[in-house]
Amino acid sequence: MKRHLLLSLLSTFLATGLPAQIADKVVREKIAGIDLIAYQTGVKDVVTFRGSLPAGDSFAPKENLAVPTLVGGMLDKGTTKQDKFAIAQKLDNIGAKIGFSVQGVMLEFSGKCLSKDLPLVLSLLAEELRTPAFAEAEFAKLKKQIAGQLQRALESPDYRADQAFSETVFPPGHPNYAPPTKEFLAAVESARIEDLKTFHTAFYGPLQATLVTVGDVDIAGLKSAIAQAFAGWEGGKTMPDFAKATDRAPNREQTISMADKPNVTVILGQATGLKYKDPDALALRIGTAALGQGFTGRLMANIRDKEGLTYGIRAGVGSDAFADGDWQITANFAPQLLEKGMASTKRELDGWFAQGITAAELERVKSNLIGTFKVGLATTDGLSSALLNAVHRGYDVTWLDEYPKRIAALSLPEVNAAIKKHLQPEKMTVIKAGSVPPPTDRG
Repeated sequence: MKRHLLLSLLSTFLATGLPAQIADKVVREKIAGIDLIAYQTGVKDVVTFRGSLPAGDSFAPKENLAVPTLVGGMLDKGTTKQDKFAIAQKLDNIGAKIGFSVQGVMLEFSGKCLSKDLPLVLSLLAEELRTPAFAEAEFAKLKKQIAGQLQRALESPDYRADQAFSETVFPPGHPNYAPPTKEFLAAVESARIEDLKTFHTAFYGPLQATLVTVGDVDIAGLKSAIAQAFAGWEGGKTMPDFAKATDRAPNREQTISMADKPNVTVILGQATGLKYKDPDALALRIGTAALGQGFTGRLMANIRDKEGLTYGIRAGVGSDAFADGDWQITANFAPQLLEKGMASTKRELDGWFAQGITAAELERVKSNLIGTFKVGLATTDGLSSALLNAVHRGYDVTWLDEYPKRIAALSLPEVNAAIKKHLQPEKMTVIKAGSVPPPTDRG
């Protein structure tokens, strides 16, 4: 426990000595077919790593949409060389950790350890990625765990609203599409070990794998450890070009009635048609932040602070690294305040869309975004995430140096034009989930 606490504390310390130009100190090289990105910071003794490869839910076979999630879930359940308890004991003995998660496009992995233990941790990571045991007993347990988690999630208005929004706005096959939970549960139940092994063989490999390491990194030792741990690994898939989410039903309202819930979750939004790297994407983010980011955004300042209609409401752009993303307002209202809350939300949205943001709002948002970005780079966790995100979004690592300059250069006309060009408030999807009261009779 003490070693875990030590790693956690050290990793959140400022990465002292972080230069103004990050890319100048980044080491990037192909090692054993993997795109290695390494950055040595002033933090002593700790290394944080993150990585990914294209093996997410978007690549599920037609026969079973749960296979990618199940494969990712089996990676830490033992390998062909040792069971999960032996691996867990080795990690626990050195206060290290390794984690896996399956996203829409990527299988992502992450970890943290003391610098001297990095070769051992990387060898365990390689072992789990390359040779999972796919034991039947562990597979059965995993199925039950996932089914239980999803059944519990179905009781959450937030989950139900998010699922319905993704299912409505994005088409099947799109990275942001969320299949109906009942379909996913059925797929989990019917999946076979053979399905997982076939998928793992086809999709897991170094072809488009990335590994980012940040902290007290011995670059030569890191390269040697990766070369040894991943020697002979082959295969994998490259990233396809995903089709945009077009021709979906506009202005589609959906109510998900759930009994005895204290709040109603509301999502109001649309697909943007933009990837993060597209020309107008950053301008739209800036404008959206003025509407709904933090306590100084219009939504919180007016609907929460002035009118007292909600504890939480925000607007954001997201899920746009690999394909076009979404724009949405999310809010929670007490059932008795839902009608007033919706009216105020649409008032703020319509006013923001029609008039745009002000020069003062633009400068405030720019300052906040640049400041938050720089603070995020000052930890090993934040810097490793930023480097991996840059790669996912299609940028070189120089993006981390360019981002503040690009934010600062955006003009008010550019931001307001992006809002008008890419959003259609009158056609946005509206999802309400929770104890939704019947409409007020105005007759």
